[in-house]
This record gives sequence, C-alpha cells and structure tokens, in this order.
Amino acid sequence: MQRATTDLPFKHSDRSIVVIKNLPVLMCENCTGYSLEDAVMATVEHMLDVVDDAAELSVVKYAA
Repeated sequence: MQRATTDLPFKHSDRSIVVIKNLPVLMCENCTGYSLEDAVMATVEHMLDVVDDAAELSVVKYAA
C-alpha cells in the first residue's frame, strides 16, 4: 500500500452528498482499492457531522 491523496464522495443523508478533497488514503499498488486509516476516518466522521445537510452537494477540503 502506498500513501496518496484523492477526492472521495460520502453519502451524508438521503438527499445530500459530501465530496472531501485531498483525502489521505492508502492505495493498493496492484488494483484500484484503497483504505482509510482510523485517524483519517475519525476526522472524516467529524467533518460530516458539521456539514450543512440542507445542501444537496457539498465540497470540502480535508483538514487533519
């Protein structure tokens, strides 16, 4: 696995999607698979908690 950054969408509610830009991931060198470290996922969960769910689409930059 190699470290990389990417933009990923997360379904925030039935009517909203949040795209997180520059998200640090661990990419598989042999396929397109990726995983998130526990600390990164905890930050993502916090970011999703504070996003306005009234918007259909939100784009936010990852901040550790």
